[in-house]
Amino acid sequence: MKARLSELEARRAAFCQKMDVAHPNWESALILSKVNQYYFTGTIQNALLLIKKGGGYSYNVRQSIQRAEAESPLDNLFAMKSYGDVAGREGADLGHAYLELDYLPYSTVMRLQKNFQMKSINSLDTTLRNLRAVKSAYELSVLERCGKMHERLFSEFIPDVLQEGLSEAHFYGQVQERMMLAGHQGITRFYDYQTEFHIGQVGFGENMLYPNNFSGGSGGLGTGPAAPLAGNPSRHLKKGDLVLADIGFGLDGYHTDKTQVFCFGAAPSPLAVRFHQECLDIAARAVEALRPGAIPSKIYADAINSLSPEGAKIFMSYADSRASFIGHGVGLNLDELPAIAKGVDEPLRENMTIAIEPKMGVPGLGVVGTEDTYVVTPNGGRCLTGGAKEIIVVEA
Repeated sequence: MKARLSELEARRAAFCQKMDVAHPNWESALILSKVNQYYFTGTIQNALLLIKKGGGYSYNVRQSIQRAEAESPLDNLFAMKSYGDVAGREGADLGHAYLELDYLPYSTVMRLQKNFQMKSINSLDTTLRNLRAVKSAYELSVLERCGKMHERLFSEFIPDVLQEGLSEAHFYGQVQERMMLAGHQGITRFYDYQTEFHIGQVGFGENMLYPNNFSGGSGGLGTGPAAPLAGNPSRHLKKGDLVLADIGFGLDGYHTDKTQVFCFGAAPSPLAVRFHQECLDIAARAVEALRPGAIPSKIYADAINSLSPEGAKIFMSYADSRASFIGHGVGLNLDELPAIAKGVDEPLRENMTIAIEPKMGVPGLGVVGTEDTYVVTPNGGRCLTGGAKEIIVVEA
């Protein structure tokens, strides 16, 4: 589903307004990253989007101008061989320039400096991420469709594919195949530097407690040192195993996030049930608090203060790692603003989309907990992905 011209124009106008407030001295903004290009133009190319104070813009495409013209409803599209082409047409003096400094390699900044004069180089990242955190009616319609596909994946497919002897790697591959057949866009995008996922984290039992470099509530052995976040080919499913599926689903650029815990071939242990229920209770309170004006750090503190002494030791924790949040924004990236975390004091706004994910790493058993994606509304979080559930027992 393509974004309409009116949608893209509204985004650019809102960006300029936010820049006027946050950075009154700004004169130009240079957008090169894929996700932000898509947000403003409806296409992803090897290109430079130049936005000037007042709302003027040009989308300068190295490759492919033909595809850009087919996919984007914008008018000011130009073929570009080099940044010098843009400087010659738009003028080389960009004044106080704002760039995506969280994304851009220093070598790219140096190439821009060779072609443009910039009084100063500044970051636009936080301003743009805050803009993207609140979703339009169009964006919510995409996320709602995405969430329905996501729920079906968990309720109809995953329980059917689990069978004794199945390897984590095979499970990972089958889930990915089913996602593609269901309409998944084929890629999961993260804002966090060098985070690499295809679909998410899946794993059996104690493997989900294995340390890795991902900042979340679960770990994983993966295929080895080169790919620590994929399924492990040597770990096979056996009766009594907890199965964790923490998966992001993508549609038309947008993501929802969902986690469900299953138990294969037997009822889960009382200890797993106890800690899973504690996570469900935390999630329910956090979801109720997802209202405009709510303070994320307070929602986080309420969750921490409600933990049992035993739960506090393993909350959002596995091996030597502990995540310091219980939720995060979702959208064009799977890790958008805002975080539901300590120190995040900016009030929530209506139509933010947030994944709430309390989890616990239970020694010797694996990871329990839940995750679903919600829209911030005056009545609390409205779920897009089906809602939190108890551990689902799958017959062998």
